Amino acid sequence: MSPEKMVTMANQIATFFDTQPGHAPDKIAAHLKDYWEPRMREQLKSYIAAGGAGLRPSVQEAALSL
Repeated sequence: MSPEKMVTMANQIATFFDTQPGHAPDKIAAHLKDYWEPRMREQLKSYIAAGGAGLRPSVQEAALSL
């Protein structure tokens, strides 16, 4: 998947969970574990390791627990 598409998708997930009660990064991580295949999660972690440009902070925090 293109990095731009991945950032858009991850930020859309974060936009939803950031408005819900509870700790958003935990909920984002759970969603990514349930619905993203392993190679998508690995791509996200690699993208964050390279700087994570454009990702919401809650996505970056969520990726720490992937």
